[in-house]
Amino acid sequence: MALPKDNRTVLIVGGGLAVVAAVAAALVFSGGREASTDAPPASQGGLTIDLAEAPTLEPARELRCFVDGQFVGMATLADCAQRNGVATSALDVGLDATGALAAAPTAAFAPPPELPAEPVVTVTPAEDGASSVETSRSAPPTASATACMRHTGSEWRSIGAGMSLGACVQALYAGTCVRPGEAQYGRWGDTTLRLVPRRVEQSNDNTRFRTLAQQDRNCQFPELG
Repeated sequence: MALPKDNRTVLIVGGGLAVVAAVAAALVFSGGREASTDAPPASQGGLTIDLAEAPTLEPARELRCFVDGQFVGMATLADCAQRNGVATSALDVGLDATGALAAAPTAAFAPPPELPAEPVVTVTPAEDGASSVETSRSAPPTASATACMRHTGSEWRSIGAGMSLGACVQALYAGTCVRPGEAQYGRWGDTTLRLVPRRVEQSNDNTRFRTLAQQDRNCQFPELG
């Protein structure tokens, strides 16, 4: 039985609308899948906020601020730096133990430990008539002067000797990341090493540290090979 002309028109228009709706739905769903391919950095855990990116944070965004190793409340990056009496570049920014964005001065929770005791040798005077009292002095530099050591929190432990500076850093810290305010210490010969967020630093006086190598987001040191 032939359909009335008006009914055919309604069917044609309805079919066209259904096709358009299906195409639009396909575009929306495919676009959503592409947008969700990579998870936001903040959801991946670990130290995902690079200190170099800190100045690009929203000026009004507040993060957990630490002063003298203590949480003092929420503050903007600039306010937190002011409370610590330092520039914003002196703050380490990243995710703390709670998973929240935080800022703290470098090594605020872990100041440099006491240096390991120097090896001592006993020297007896060889001249006749010399005092029989033995004197002590520091041992002269030897191959062991390049000993690589790790500070465990209570003592220094040797993990090898005769290795290069880069090899010592890799042995100490490869695969290890720390959070804002935290630090791990090591020694290579008479040089103190310090792992802080996104870099390892070195110091010849155990007080003033300078960057030795940058650490990537996988907690590795590509520039050290």
